Formats: sequence, C-alpha cells, structure tokens
Amino acid sequence: MREKIWTKDFIFVCLSNFFVSLNFYILATAFPLYVKDILNGNEQQMGLAITIYSLGIVLIRPFSGLWVDRFGNKKIALVGLCIFLIASVSYFGVMGIVLFLVIRFIHGMGYALASTATTTIASQLIPVSRQGEGVGYFSMFMSLAMVIGPACGLFLWKDKNITVLLLAACIISALSLLFAFALRKSQPKQNSTESVQNMVPNPKKKMQISDFIEAKALPISLLAFLLAFSYSSLSGFLASFTAEINQTQVASLFFVVFALMIVLFRPIVGKAFDKYKEHYLYYPAILLFGIGLILLSQSHSGKMVLLSALLMGIGYGALFSCFQALTVKLSPTHRRGIATATFLLFFDIGYGVGSYFMGLIASIVSYSVMYETAGIITLLSVSLYYLFHHRPQSKKQLNQDQHAI
Repeated sequence: MREKIWTKDFIFVCLSNFFVSLNFYILATAFPLYVKDILNGNEQQMGLAITIYSLGIVLIRPFSGLWVDRFGNKKIALVGLCIFLIASVSYFGVMGIVLFLVIRFIHGMGYALASTATTTIASQLIPVSRQGEGVGYFSMFMSLAMVIGPACGLFLWKDKNITVLLLAACIISALSLLFAFALRKSQPKQNSTESVQNMVPNPKKKMQISDFIEAKALPISLLAFLLAFSYSSLSGFLASFTAEINQTQVASLFFVVFALMIVLFRPIVGKAFDKYKEHYLYYPAILLFGIGLILLSQSHSGKMVLLSALLMGIGYGALFSCFQALTVKLSPTHRRGIATATFLLFFDIGYGVGSYFMGLIASIVSYSVMYETAGIITLLSVSLYYLFHHRPQSKKQLNQDQHAI
C-alpha cells in the first residue's frame, strides 16, 4: 500500500508557502514598475527594488536553517510570517525611497525564515518512498506563485494604485500566517539521542560554516543560483520588454501559459524522478528553458512570446522540482533544515544578483540582449551539472557496483 502524500498538514503547508511566495512575486513585479512610473527610476533602480529584498533574504537564510533544526520548524515559520505580515502593512503611507528600501530589507528577512521553515516541514511530511513526487507537488505551489504572482502584480498595478496593491499583499500575507497556525507538525520524529544533538546547542562548540551550509547540497545549490539568475529577467523585466516590442497585451498571458505548463507536467516530473535517474529530467529541461529564453530574445510577435513561455514553463517546472528533491535526497535527514536553507540561499542570491545585472544589461544594451545572455548562461550551466553532479554520481554508482560484485 502506497503511503499518503496529501495529508491535511501537507495541504496546509503547501498553501502557506504558496501565499507567502505569491506576495513575494506580486511585489517583485509591481514594485519595479512603481519605481519606474512613480519614482522615475531607471532599469538599474528598478532592479534595486528586488535586490534589497533579496539582500534581506540572503543575510538571514544561513541562520534560518540552523534555527529551524534547533528551535522547531513551526515556531520559526510563525515568527517569519509575523515579520512578513508586519512588513507588508508597513508599506502603507511610505513616500521616501530610503524608508521603502528599509522595509523591503526587513520584508526579505521574514520571507527567508518563513520559506525555509515551510519547505523543511513539507520535506518531513513526505514519505521517503515518494520523495520526488511529494517535493514535486510542493514545489508546484511555489512555482505557481512564481508565475501567477507576476501576472497578478501587473493586473494590480494597471491603474497605478499603490493602495489596492498593498491591500492585496496584506490579505495574502495574512492567509499564509493563518494556514501556518493550522499546522500540527512542528518537529520531525527523531530518536532521543538525535533530538538532543539537534535541539540543544553545545556551548563549547565554536560556530562553523557547516552550522549554516550543508556541503552535500552545494552542487545543486550552485545550479539553482544560475537558474534563478536567468529567471530574474522574466519577473522583473518582461512587462517592459513586451511594451518595447508593442506586445503589452501578452505580458500577463505569458505567465498564465508558463504556470499551465508547470501544472500539467509537474505530476509526471515527480513520478519520473522517483522512477528514473535525475539526469533524464535535467538535460531536456535545461535545454527547453535555455532555448525558450533565446527564443524570447528574438520575439517580435505575441505568438513567439507565448511559445517561449510554453517551452520555459515545461523546463523550469522540471528543473526546480528536480533541484529541490535532490537537495533533500543528497543531505542527511537531521540536516534537512540547513540543506533546504542552503538551496534557497543560493537561489535567492541568484535572483537578487540576477535582477541587478539583468537590469544593467538592459540599460546599457537592450532587453533582447539581456534575454540572450540569460539563455546562454542557462545552456552553459549544463557543463557544471555534469562536472559537479552527474560525473561524481556515476563514479559513486560504479564503485558500489564493483563492491557488490
């Protein structure tokens, strides 16, 4: 009999993570436009609205995994979501750019705590035998937020009414906190020795890099950095690009198609991960995402833009799910919080750094060249996957087979 994935707690944690991610991506899309339309900022300054937020995430993310493993994932989730909601409310009435960026920074800190904790809870609720499938479903909610969020952000900003935008952001944040409160799961089941080791800090032990970073998650985390670096060009600048090529009407539809491809293929991707080697998913997915970006860079019609969305939706959905499942699979059970934080830390850095540099490329050259660059970076990352993951795993399997003989 197959173990259940869709428990009440799993549904609650998926929804909590969906709403906190939805808030993130709505504002990640709308705030650069706010900077451009209201504050008369340039492309670099548009990217700064995302980069400052990402900086808050990056500075807290290494500690978030440690705190999750030490104090309990539900406690950290609630603390993070409370900070997240307070920050969302604090945007009301802010007129100066400095205070706006300070709140963005604090908002990012809350997101780091909440997303690390909810992701760790989800990985602990999924049966080991269905880890790929379960992580796939969980990351589907995150990916949906990532593609629905920008479409919602564009819709909410169409009248350039900051009050409507922030009201929606606050309601979404409150829903995320509500579902987290409903969770019963707070800690993984551990034996007594493991529990003491993980929950009680050793005062004699000096802080080490391993307290914040899981080494076994680093190769996949590096690939996540590159994926996020390239993806940042979509959420932050697609609206401006489509306006430049006189295809403004397809900007929101782009993210709808992107999301639809993720939903349609995610169940297949999760089951394939559990049944076959991850290489069979990675290589086709990275090619689809990279080719989609290059196709987008050459687009001059709505059909080409939507075709690129179709290709990238399939590729991105498979890649993010594969990376997240691999992070859990390759790391020790008692360090899942730190492993998850490591993966998300690199993804966040990639997203934040990518937003700035993609904006820089767009301001110096063009949006078309920006998307070409993102596509080339994506395709070149194949070599890193082979060197840091595929080849070492193949050697490890060969040694195991030889010992078995």
